[in-house]
Amino acid sequence: MTRYIRLILVNVLLLLVTSCSTSQIPPSAAVDPDLEAKARAALQQLYTTTPNAKLLQSRAKAIVVFPEILKAGLIVGGEEGNGVMFGADGKVLGYYNATAVSYGLQAGAQSFQEAMFLTTDSAINYLQTSGGWSIGAGPSVVVLDSGTARSLTSTTLKSDVYAFIYGQQGLMAGVGIQGQKISKLGK
Repeated sequence: MTRYIRLILVNVLLLLVTSCSTSQIPPSAAVDPDLEAKARAALQQLYTTTPNAKLLQSRAKAIVVFPEILKAGLIVGGEEGNGVMFGADGKVLGYYNATAVSYGLQAGAQSFQEAMFLTTDSAINYLQTSGGWSIGAGPSVVVLDSGTARSLTSTTLKSDVYAFIYGQQGLMAGVGIQGQKISKLGK
């Protein structure tokens, strides 16, 4: 019984640390070459494993890549990771942080990568100027898996944002209610 209480307390502490974490990039930092290199490598991995992601690249006005998001939970969970927004020309447009809190039947820990293809100027503007973008509010987001991505064509692309979750490692099982928030770092 004490083991379960200790596990729950560790998860609550993880949740608290994740929700109160500050950006790892100081406001005065103009660049983070390490994060940028990891984001470019993660994006290349997506293109290698999901060739139709290249179709989205040609249509995207910007791509936000989170090379590693860590997620853990036992009933209450949290996730956090930093990423980079690249313009259509590959230039870095900014650094972002993704966090989420979840509650439900869940247990475990995992890491994964996420790439969000922003296809409209309004989606880019919303992310750059809002105090934080909560998935489910603001521009419409379509989450793609490898099966859905295979059926993409230039005529089926009608959403503001397309997101890929890939490169999962670890074990996370269960169902939960979750909302991811993306905020600009160094603001």
